[in-house]
Amino acid sequence: MRVTARVDYAVRAATGLALVHPGTLTAEAIAERRGLPLAFTKQILARMRRAGIVAAQRGGEGGYRLGRPPEDLSVADVVRAVEGPLADVRGEPPEDLDYPGEDGEVLRALWIATRASLRSVLEHVSLADLAKGALPPRIDTLTEQPGAWHRR
Repeated sequence: MRVTARVDYAVRAATGLALVHPGTLTAEAIAERRGLPLAFTKQILARMRRAGIVAAQRGGEGGYRLGRPPEDLSVADVVRAVEGPLADVRGEPPEDLDYPGEDGEVLRALWIATRASLRSVLEHVSLADLAKGALPPRIDTLTEQPGAWHRR
């Protein structure tokens, strides 16, 4: 899985909002605190607002806040808000793929298993977890597997 800058920045921005929940932050404050480009931060916040991840508040006390409690928002929610489904193949859902040949079913099953694997991590890490600075134990254990910290 390639984590795009958009996903990385969105998770960082959403975590920043989780840290001040139920308070608000301006786009400028989020960008500054999280070390993000302001223009990109505004685009990401707009996508997350359309998805209900964040809510915008106008006025002197205005800014952005989480649309739901941080424990009710997963990293998967943020990824879907800014990039779409967790695992597509050429823009199609894996279950809709129709490969010719004898290996068609096993290839489709591979992509479905990949999506399930991503879900098993990203849907079980909340913004509250990230704001606390700790992954759930089941997820944290994955970082201890041999080779987990080495790029291959």
